[in-house]
Amino acid sequence: MDMIYTLAEMDDVAQSLMKKFGSKSIWAFHAPMGAGKTTLITALCKILGVQDIVNSPTFAIMNEYQGLGKVIYHMDWYRLENDGEARRAGVEMAMEDSDYCFIEWPEKAINLIPADALHIEIEILGPEHRRIFIP
Repeated sequence: MDMIYTLAEMDDVAQSLMKKFGSKSIWAFHAPMGAGKTTLITALCKILGVQDIVNSPTFAIMNEYQGLGKVIYHMDWYRLENDGEARRAGVEMAMEDSDYCFIEWPEKAINLIPADALHIEIEILGPEHRRIFIP
């Protein structure tokens, strides 16, 4: 999958991703600051029936949501220093216990990401345009 989209098309992008990769439980988002990771994860959570406001868990490391009978974790590993710190934060258990786990900044503890995880790359092309691709 490789597509260019505008920020206004985020809901459509989320629908396409969920339709094609909805069977994957761990989603790792690789992108620079400001690329729209949290915005895309918010759109995915909406599709999954999350009624709560979805916020970036930058300081909390992870937020848990419920939607359509599913347990969804949204993680932001930006502030983590290494795998050990991620383990102490409980990310492994959360990944195992969740129906969906969306991870921002997975490279901070890449060794903890399961081999079968979905890796999503987002590239900033301009103020309103992004490119998303699955390597």
